[in-house]
Amino acid sequence: MTRTDLCDVYRDYIACLNKQDWPKLGQFVHDEVIHNGRRLGLSGYLKMLERDFAEIPDLYFNVEMLISDPPYIASRLGFDCTPKERFLGLPVNGRRVSFSENVIYEFRNETIVEVWSVVDKAAIEAQL
Repeated sequence: MTRTDLCDVYRDYIACLNKQDWPKLGQFVHDEVIHNGRRLGLSGYLKMLERDFAEIPDLYFNVEMLISDPPYIASRLGFDCTPKERFLGLPVNGRRVSFSENVIYEFRNETIVEVWSVVDKAAIEAQL
């Protein structure tokens, strides 16, 4: 897969998340996906996303930076959202916060098999 092809697949994945088009999630995420060292599988990954959207109703994934080196994608995602209550253990309680997430994905056959994610919690703390 070329760098451009992988970027296109990734952008389609992000569109799937933003639309909460969960029936299509399996087109992008492997059945045995690993997230930050934990094997969640597709069903666990879906539960994680559903929980995120339940806790942050205005959640929107904005790709700020994208680097492709197949089979890997590195992305900096920007968020400007309003978590309802606690977020990452912080008492956000309906306040609007902006932060970034740095994520590396490993793809196999156009599906995500592993994800390494770090959220900039310090940026949120500075806004509270």
